[in-house]
Amino acid sequence: MASFDTKEHIYQELVTILVDDFEVDGDDITLEANLYTDLDLDSIDTVDLVIKLQEMTGKSVNPETFKAVRTMQHVVDAVYDLAHN
Repeated sequence: MASFDTKEHIYQELVTILVDDFEVDGDDITLEANLYTDLDLDSIDTVDLVIKLQEMTGKSVNPETFKAVRTMQHVVDAVYDLAHN
């Protein structure tokens, strides 16, 4: 299981997932990157990402929480909160 003790670890895990599973160019990924406009993810991709996050954390992700997520920083913060609550 991935390490979620710091936001940096979460960010690195997310970068790996986006590059390996979603074929996002690693150079495009920053904390400020918008999932939709900068990283070119679509709604199906975000559902797949939520499923991966659930598998990684072993916790259920509230879809309502994830609807507000737009940037990598939002994802990191949401995963951190999920892992620590």
